[in-house]
Amino acid sequence: MVAWMEVTHADVLRAMKEYDRLGAERFFSEHGFAPTTTYELSWEGRIYPPKAILGTAYEFATGQRLASSDFEGGKTGAVKVLGQLGFIVKEKLPPAR
Repeated sequence: MVAWMEVTHADVLRAMKEYDRLGAERFFSEHGFAPTTTYELSWEGRIYPPKAILGTAYEFATGQRLASSDFEGGKTGAVKVLGQLGFIVKEKLPPAR
């Protein structure tokens, strides 16, 4: 089981800055995650993949890298943890036609 209590609000912000700095493709490549399919993390007018951001925040907090398969991304996983840290995660809207 993943020790989410080690991850802070600041760790999540750091992961979002890393995402902004690297861009999506390079971020996913370097941190081992993929684009979001169901939920999106909204912060200061930008959208982030919640599972990838939380997994990277965990790596920053603990020095241990998680694989995507190591934890849930949905309501009982990354969405819940990020909410407890004060972030807003919403269901991803379908693409406009």
